[in-house]
Amino acid sequence: MEQIPFIKMHGLGNDFVIIDGRENLPDLSVTALQAIADRHRGVGYDQLIVLEPSMAGADVFMRIYNADGSESEACGNATRCVVNMMMDETSKDAVVVETLAGLLAGTKDSAGVIVVDMGKPSLEWQKIPLSHAQDPSHIELTAGPLSDPVGVNMGNPHAVFFVDDAEQIDLEKWGPILETDPVFPERANISVASKMPNGDIRLRVWERGVGITLACGSAACATIVAANIRGLSGRSSRLHLNGGPLDMRIGESGNVFMGGAIATSFSGHLDPTLLRETENG
Repeated sequence: MEQIPFIKMHGLGNDFVIIDGRENLPDLSVTALQAIADRHRGVGYDQLIVLEPSMAGADVFMRIYNADGSESEACGNATRCVVNMMMDETSKDAVVVETLAGLLAGTKDSAGVIVVDMGKPSLEWQKIPLSHAQDPSHIELTAGPLSDPVGVNMGNPHAVFFVDDAEQIDLEKWGPILETDPVFPERANISVASKMPNGDIRLRVWERGVGITLACGSAACATIVAANIRGLSGRSSRLHLNGGPLDMRIGESGNVFMGGAIATSFSGHLDPTLLRETENG
């Protein structure tokens, strides 16, 4: 088995191992994905991204794996990283990335910030999805201090809880309980958000299949939508995540736009012994 080259990138600390599989698609088992995700014995990542040829006429197809080996439909911060890679590769001012959630267009603004159109949110209970019919803007769900979330699908399912102070919530305790609640048949990303004195929004996220992360782009999209529904924000706001700020905007068409910092950390090669890791290895 040959070594597999990769690039390590992050958006506000939300970190990714990115593999270019357009010519040689790697065969990565769930066990191998978990071994690569191990921050002590592997490389470490929140999501592993495999670039593949697009069948829909986009510049690239982006496949997304969580740290537990499960597959995800969308990842906003990873999309911004891949958009930047494709711009460098093609010298284009705008590129399109295909994901399981659809086609996502990326551009670079006048300040050099990568901005991605994350598409329209889905707000119907069947599309979030919820296990049974109810008002997704007031989901009947309570766990400890958290209750009455807004459900939003941004290509993946989200539940956004608004609280007085997001810093005071024990997200490590309540996140995994809520992620796997039966009301979410596909599990859900769990966000806690509070309005800051200056009108910005503080956001903390428990990511489905990952845990607490420094940033989550799709959760930021879900939160600006949920805040707008609840009357806590207009169509644009700055969201402050653990890793830094994201500038969010809901366009006139209802599409959600996200901009923020990204960076390349390093590049390397995955050793074949790591890819052969087993649970007992």
